[in-house]
Amino acid sequence: ESSHLMGHMHTHAGEKPYTCSDCGKSVGQSGHLTEHTRTHTGEKPYHCSDCSKSFRSSGQLTQHMRTHTGEKPYHCCDCGKSFD
Repeated sequence: ESSHLMGHMHTHAGEKPYTCSDCGKSVGQSGHLTEHTRTHTGEKPYHCSDCSKSFRSSGQLTQHMRTHTGEKPYHCCDCGKSFD
């Protein structure tokens, strides 16, 4: 848990101590580097159980699942329109 806090603190300090060996991109958290590295390797370990599409991150899968469920959890407070 403290490693999560340490990674988060890099954000506030503007520190990006993790660097991609393929392209030189720097990021603030090791998990972000792992996810970024998948853009080079093509690895997509998260699979949709409904349509078998694959994704680089769990967040991408979560957002994709909304295409199946119709969930739109984000609402505009001015007009009420919903977004996924």
